[in-house]
Amino acid sequence: MARFEPIAVSSESTVVAEFEADPAEATRYQSEAELEAELVRLLREQAYDYLPITTEADLVANLRTQLEALNRITFTNSEWQRFFAEKIAGERDGIVEKTVRIQEDHVQLLKRDDGSSKNITLLDKTHIHNNRLQVINQYEVPGAAAGLDVPAQRANRYDVTILVNGLPLVHVELKRRGVDIREAFNQINRYQRDSFWSGSGLFEYVQLFVISNGTLTKYYSNTTRAQHLDEQSKGKRGRKTSNSFEFTSWWADATNKPITDLVGFTRTFLAKHSLLNVLTRYCVLTDDRMLLVMRPYQIAATERILNRIETSTNLKQLGTPAAGGYVWHTTGSGKTLTSFKAAQLASRLGGVDKVLFVVDRKDLDYQTKREYERFQKGAVNSNTSTAVLKQQLENPSARIIITTIQKLSTFIAKNKGHTVYDGHVVIIFDECHRSQFGDMHTAITKAFKRYHLFGFTGTPIFAGNAGTGGNPALRTTAQAFGDKLHTYTIVDAISDKNVLPFRIDYVNTVKVGAVVDKQVSAIDTERALLDTSRVRQVTQYVIDHFDQKTKRNQTYALKDRRVAGFNALFATASIEAAKIYYNMFGRLQADLPEAKRLKVALIYSYAPNEAEDETGAGLLGEEEFETDLLDRSSRDFLEDAIQDYNDMFGTSYDTSADGFQNYYQDLSLRMKNREVDLVIVVNMFLTGFDATTLNTLWVDKNLRAHGLIQAYSRTNRILNSVKTYGNIVSFRDLETETNDAIALFGNKDAAGIVLLKPYGEYFDEYAEKVTELRERFPLGQQIIGEQAQKDFIALFGALLRLRNILVSFDDFAGSQILSDRDLQDYQSIYLDLYQAFRRTDGADRESINDDVVFEIELIKQVEINVDYILMLVEQYRAAKGDGDDKEIKAAIDRAVDSSPSLRNKKDLIEEFVDRVSIDEDVAEEWRAYVAAKREAELARIITEENLRPEQTRAFVDTAFRDGQVRGTGTAITQILPPISRFAKGSSHGAKKQAVIDRLTAFFDRFFDLA
Repeated sequence: MARFEPIAVSSESTVVAEFEADPAEATRYQSEAELEAELVRLLREQAYDYLPITTEADLVANLRTQLEALNRITFTNSEWQRFFAEKIAGERDGIVEKTVRIQEDHVQLLKRDDGSSKNITLLDKTHIHNNRLQVINQYEVPGAAAGLDVPAQRANRYDVTILVNGLPLVHVELKRRGVDIREAFNQINRYQRDSFWSGSGLFEYVQLFVISNGTLTKYYSNTTRAQHLDEQSKGKRGRKTSNSFEFTSWWADATNKPITDLVGFTRTFLAKHSLLNVLTRYCVLTDDRMLLVMRPYQIAATERILNRIETSTNLKQLGTPAAGGYVWHTTGSGKTLTSFKAAQLASRLGGVDKVLFVVDRKDLDYQTKREYERFQKGAVNSNTSTAVLKQQLENPSARIIITTIQKLSTFIAKNKGHTVYDGHVVIIFDECHRSQFGDMHTAITKAFKRYHLFGFTGTPIFAGNAGTGGNPALRTTAQAFGDKLHTYTIVDAISDKNVLPFRIDYVNTVKVGAVVDKQVSAIDTERALLDTSRVRQVTQYVIDHFDQKTKRNQTYALKDRRVAGFNALFATASIEAAKIYYNMFGRLQADLPEAKRLKVALIYSYAPNEAEDETGAGLLGEEEFETDLLDRSSRDFLEDAIQDYNDMFGTSYDTSADGFQNYYQDLSLRMKNREVDLVIVVNMFLTGFDATTLNTLWVDKNLRAHGLIQAYSRTNRILNSVKTYGNIVSFRDLETETNDAIALFGNKDAAGIVLLKPYGEYFDEYAEKVTELRERFPLGQQIIGEQAQKDFIALFGALLRLRNILVSFDDFAGSQILSDRDLQDYQSIYLDLYQAFRRTDGADRESINDDVVFEIELIKQVEINVDYILMLVEQYRAAKGDGDDKEIKAAIDRAVDSSPSLRNKKDLIEEFVDRVSIDEDVAEEWRAYVAAKREAELARIITEENLRPEQTRAFVDTAFRDGQVRGTGTAITQILPPISRFAKGSSHGAKKQAVIDRLTAFFDRFFDLA
């Protein structure tokens, strides 16, 4: 009998199996207008309807027609006006509210003229091909002066917009070939600022943006997956999305080959079924109202899992390896989002009774639950005990359950023959390379009868890194879980810029000589490595280089406050080593002023076979929360370290069962919020822990294969343009192990992609840029002409990016070539151009801001702070009166001009310099001066705007505490004067915006000055 295998990828798959570009198509067009015309032609070829409309009136009329067709209804004029005003336009709705409507509330209630009600669907998510796709181009927004209720509106003309049922849900911005794709990104930001909100605000419905210069094409959601940290909300109308170019995505085929050309992108991503799947199935609106759009490898993996569930069910393969499989997505690539979406969609399949998401450690249980809850509040049931797990398994409404493998194993042992084993169950293992290879895995698969078993891992166990212990039938990931369903390696992730590359320093502080010989026992080796003099040198090296490695002189905004640099982990080989290093940090920092001391925490717990990886796979030892299994000395030491932490942060944790879990969770959160500088660990935090603020791993521990990649990958999460790579500083010679691990988990040629280039290559390029800068743009000569100014911006921006990488190399100290003074002068010119290019020059001239890319975030890294200015003021005061003060005063002016954050405070600083007294403490005098100025300026704003004094001062204090002025919520309305809505010429909205603008300017002026 002939046997027919189900195909892996159907014609309706969102991600195409393998894409081959047609080379002939790449020559069809060149100019921006031709590029746009070709895009429209391709979309019409794919059965999009073209609409020659360019005005809002036509857009609204078409929306009505499309919603009538989708819902098989005819609105009366009054019904439509009411429905449009209340359920679509929403006078006070912004991007967030409209995104919620599309993602969660896509069925709206219409009150009909006869008193009846009818559901109106905006987007059909069940039968996606019921939605109608249309394309428009050159849509025009007329310019308008600022009114009582609205800010000024700039005239704009948008390139190409895709309408879904009449709503603009996808917008495409194009630039001609050869132009930086960031210019299209910047232009969309400008549209969001200047005009998307205009009229009825329909363009605030855009869910996805596409940017292209023909050669390169990327997409991203209206609120990208990390908030752009420098943005501040300016009220509903001016609310901007959270865009950061670092989080734009390439589209790709299922083999992870990027589809960058606009033609290929249009034929794949913008294919009707693909685009509608992305909009209706593969976007996730998080609990904090951020819209995440999944990346192609995440979608491909999800669809492979769903496909395997359906085909194996049809073929009656449940309960066998053929019903499951594993997904190899490298650490840091977003496995939690993929697993959540797979679990969510699997739970909706007909016939599936339960989806169990199984993690292997209690800390991951906590972290994964928080992640799942972030994606959808109440989406999961997590449990604290086996009894609770039993209740959830017996509850038909508990569709997705998070549990640990230990709890599930205990449940199975205590509940033989339970009815849940006969149900149709999907079991998804997170990080499936670990405990599942033992008796628990066998017990689970023996108990359940009709199951699918899926595993996610960033570092699979292959034959090459499999151990020799345990069940020989369960040594590799494929043996335990079945077929590999999808792969996305560390090489793919770094090439796509979804994670950062690594930069590794091997630091040999003490020669240990023959002790590393294999004939010497491991305990003697570790004893030599823990020699007091070596530990002292390693610890002193960390203290001396900590600011440099974690970029502590560079600030950025994090969750409404500004923080300096990043934080780090210190990985030790044993609990004994962790204790010795913790004591040494305390000893060497004892004489430092408190402000200079690193906030150091310690965490470890009991781990069986701590010093040795029995499997041979390079696995890190598993530390549980069983502190009662620690020996008395280790537990007492940990108790003391936790008390140090309590003293530091005003907490009350201990080593009891609950106390230690709560300590772990609090420490985890403080790491993510950049409140802790360094955590000394043994194995905890080296797997499964994600903190985007973590950029450095100090290693005094042997690592290999899986464990090495897992530990290194704690450092390479993308945060912003300041964080350019994961920093590894190894006090052991791990070069061979590193190269082997990268070859194993990437490919044999991966080392050059995964690791940064050597220092010399970066420095040579930097030196060339400095030479070119000095020759083309010598200081003291004006840069004349727009093109010359753009060339300077591009050159200096490239120099800043190189400098950002070089500053973490020890070799760069003293080799900067550019003096601090020259760097400041060039920064001043750069900032002057930035201000000039930001301004709009009226209706007669188009802004050229879109044509240049400014690296302001990198400028802020090297900017001058108030402490430096006060140090110069001290020098100025000491030199005052003897004729040597002019150069110091010039240095102050130059420093202020080169700083983005101090420029708008220049008058304050200059006045202070002129009035500084001979005998007062400068810092105290400065604080008093700033306090007096701040109070005087705030009092003037209160008087001129007629604000409520007490409420305004409380509002401002909150702003300085939180690091931003909040333009939404009730607090801002409570400070406003009462305004009659019937008084002639009054406008509550205009008054509110004016006050927000003044208070924001006041905040920017005085923030970080005290």
